[in-house]
Amino acid sequence: MQELAIRRPDDWHLHLRDGDVLRGVIGDTSRHFARAIVMPNLVPPVVTSADAAAYRERILAAIPAGDRFEPLMTLYLTEGTDPDDVEAGYRSGLVKAVKLYPAGATTNSHSGVRDITKAMPVLERMAEIGMPLCVHGEVTTPEVDIFDREAVFIETVLDPLRRRLPDLRITMEHVTTKDGVDYIKEHAANLAGSITTHHLIINRNAILVGGVKPHYYCLPVAKRESHRLALREAAVSGDVRFFLGTDSAPHVDPLKECACGCAGIYTSLNTMSCLAHVFEEEGALDRLEAFTSLNGPAWYGLPANEETITLRKGREPVRYPTKIETEAGLITVFDPMFPLYWAVA
Repeated sequence: MQELAIRRPDDWHLHLRDGDVLRGVIGDTSRHFARAIVMPNLVPPVVTSADAAAYRERILAAIPAGDRFEPLMTLYLTEGTDPDDVEAGYRSGLVKAVKLYPAGATTNSHSGVRDITKAMPVLERMAEIGMPLCVHGEVTTPEVDIFDREAVFIETVLDPLRRRLPDLRITMEHVTTKDGVDYIKEHAANLAGSITTHHLIINRNAILVGGVKPHYYCLPVAKRESHRLALREAAVSGDVRFFLGTDSAPHVDPLKECACGCAGIYTSLNTMSCLAHVFEEEGALDRLEAFTSLNGPAWYGLPANEETITLRKGREPVRYPTKIETEAGLITVFDPMFPLYWAVA
């Protein structure tokens, strides 16, 4: 196959940041993607519906002329979040989900939840109205190894929460382990998972072998090869519970290349090329549309996009820039470590 037409994709987990970075990166998403669930971990975070409305306006103002792109807004869950404000934002159509960050789990998560029982009034209201909860599925207690954080979260936080609120719709975002894949497969009701582009391609060797490589460092951190293969199997399976959430997370190079570098991999520019390569390797190009364009809208209760894009495979590798320029500085683009021949036409 040298050409593939699919419905225009959506990104169900995206970091756009704000200010100069937002203006520098948004075109790489709006060029190919119709919609994206936008993460709320700004400084200060997007906590209220009013915050979300203001952030949405800043995003819309930054979209390049001629691009058609809809940001889908989320709220940052805190222990003081107002259930009435959450419900009002959801019923208005402005807010599509609430994001649970365990405090300290990732970039700008220090205002997140430390005691989930204190957020229970919001979660109970969300279960009543059918509003999705997106979770960063890791514990942050220091005695838990960083490579075990997701599995421990499932056991100690997610499963008890689902037993207490079985009607709460939960998206396990950026699943990174076989444990996560298996848990979703075994618990069909009100549970789905997004999978990133980079976790389908790298394992922890990419970060650590031959020297520490900061541009492959992300949170949740990439795991063993066995986990990567489980993610691939889930992504290409056609299972409606798995869909694309790139977790594309731009940081300017000085914030990555330092003694305490930020977590995040910037994949928006070449995600569709990378995914076509992965799905072709797995003999599953016919299921790429489900993963990128159908399963996510079905989970979030939205129609699939009517517009289509075409991917073409060339004889020579696509030449993507290694870095993009923004007014805030250079941002390194994800290098999958193999040539890419597929590109959006």
